[in-house]
Amino acid sequence: MSNDEGRKVVARNRKARHEFDILETVEAGMELRGPEVKSLRTGHVAFQDAFARVEGGEMWLHSLHISPYEQANRANVDPVRPRRLLLNRKEIRQLAAKVDEKGLTLVPLDIYFSRGYAKLTLGVARGRKLHDKREALKRRVQEREAQRAIGEAR
Repeated sequence: MSNDEGRKVVARNRKARHEFDILETVEAGMELRGPEVKSLRTGHVAFQDAFARVEGGEMWLHSLHISPYEQANRANVDPVRPRRLLLNRKEIRQLAAKVDEKGLTLVPLDIYFSRGYAKLTLGVARGRKLHDKREALKRRVQEREAQRAIGEAR
């Protein structure tokens, strides 16, 4: 996957857009070890239940699974270790205030490489209820059918 802005998207968290209403997005750098970068470049990443949290004035990403890189045997680290996210102090304070105050959560949306650096798009999100998920799915199907009908009319 790639984008026209010099960004090479490695992985997208499709489940996040289904289970959460994304209110705002923020770009953050990721602090990684060498074998993790190599594994990311090959796309061996799983979001399953990944989330971000502010701890001790720093932003940490938890439960993101980056598979061990085959050729790095001894240099590999724990695949689901907490990883520090690189943000300005001001951004961290603002995000922490939103999460604490309004009961929101920070969810990783996608991982990409921009000018050689691994970046992560974090979404400030509110969880959806089951009926909200169904409504969103119905709306998407209706929009798709409307676009198809417009295309056939031309």
